[in-house]
Amino acid sequence: MGRAGDERAASTTMLQHGESAQPSVADDKVCWHTMRRTTLKISDTLDARLRHEAERRGMTISELSREALEAHLVGPPGRRRLGAAGAGSSGRSDVSERIEDILAAEAAR
Repeated sequence: MGRAGDERAASTTMLQHGESAQPSVADDKVCWHTMRRTTLKISDTLDARLRHEAERRGMTISELSREALEAHLVGPPGRRRLGAAGAGSSGRSDVSERIEDILAAEAAR
């Protein structure tokens, strides 16, 4: 079944019995007491791709999901990326000194 399937089966069994999901003693990759469980709604196609890739890499679905989220949400924790920063850069260093002239020229157009 593979690690991804084993993880699903173990999680389902634990939740059916009302137990909290705790890592096994041999699990040295994840410290679950510092993590939150999140449920995602994904398409069947994406689910199949996720499971296939996890199996191919020999990872759990959770490990691959965390890796993908970390890669997508790059940057230090607690800091936002400012996607618009520098978007209006003209390459000129005197814009603030010439703002009145620039605005007057634009208004005359």
